[in-house]
Amino acid sequence: MKYKQRKKAIILLEDGTIFYGKSIGKDGTAFGEVCFNTGTTGYQEIFTDPSYYGQLMVTTNAHIGNYGTKEDEMESENIKIAGLICKNFSFEYSRPAADSSLEDFFEKYNTLAIADVDTRALVSYIRDNGAMNAVISTEVQDIDSLKKQLAEQPNMKGLELASKVSTKEPYYFGDENSAYKIAALDIGIKKNILRNLAKRDAYIKVFPYNSKFEDLEAFNPDGYFLSNGPGDPEPLVEAQAVAKEIIARNKPLFGICLGHQVIALANGISTYKMHNGHRGINHPVKNLITGKGEITSQNHGFAINREETEANENVEITHVHLNDNTVAGIKIKNKNCFSVQYHPEASPGPNDSVYLFDQFIENIKNN
Repeated sequence: MKYKQRKKAIILLEDGTIFYGKSIGKDGTAFGEVCFNTGTTGYQEIFTDPSYYGQLMVTTNAHIGNYGTKEDEMESENIKIAGLICKNFSFEYSRPAADSSLEDFFEKYNTLAIADVDTRALVSYIRDNGAMNAVISTEVQDIDSLKKQLAEQPNMKGLELASKVSTKEPYYFGDENSAYKIAALDIGIKKNILRNLAKRDAYIKVFPYNSKFEDLEAFNPDGYFLSNGPGDPEPLVEAQAVAKEIIARNKPLFGICLGHQVIALANGISTYKMHNGHRGINHPVKNLITGKGEITSQNHGFAINREETEANENVEITHVHLNDNTVAGIKIKNKNCFSVQYHPEASPGPNDSVYLFDQFIENIKNN
């Protein structure tokens, strides 16, 4: 039985706090920033989302793995989280449409996962003390060595991670006979973003994170897109330069998540690391243009400075997060540019905000 083979495991936080669990099979050690996602479904999309690169993911839902995994529900080519921490790990799955179990999925991508953790206590601790570096390990007898290795891990603040997940070479997505051409800068793009654009009669060329504006312009696109992604936006000076050039030329530009932060930085608005960030599929946002509320999918640990945004005469706040009043969306006045901090493509999550893709296409049509 698998259950008899499972080894003791620990979660060691950078402040020295320890939580205990058991490995689900693979032995070893994994480092990353520990954070939590409150979504009740969509674990496969979360684990394969490039925005989560370098993070140890705590899932607050009590059961993980009960509906297995499915090849076409990947948001990238492989697992992007550094490791999984959960309460009840389901070795068996019940969904007929699934391709494999979550156990086999983690084994395939050689990723460490630990279960039987008191995730309520762990999440409560992180919520109070903030997201921080941590290590998960089955090497429970060598805590001093783990502490030394953990102390050497870089902080997420100032950490450039887009290069770790971006495509190495440009590639195309969609039908080349589509009505619109879009150049997308990949700083951690999710597949469902590309699906949503292609669904709206767009042919997309995806470019590496360090591409120059001239590279994107050579595709002769009708519009430009800046993707989501992991890490701190401040080190992405090349992406900021691309955004500045697109805005200066008044080309249609849409940014999501990390792309939103890059657009803010390109307009002189600073970003900051949040205490915990927003990670879940039921975050309330208000559209200040329409007055309507939206339930949104979010996963970010950085945000743009609200005071600086309000003081910037060229920028208008279009959306706010109703839990903490952080900026959730902006548009550049007298320019064909807007962005949001959350994920209108969901995967997982609700589709309240999918209209933003239609808005982007309308901007292209009217350009």
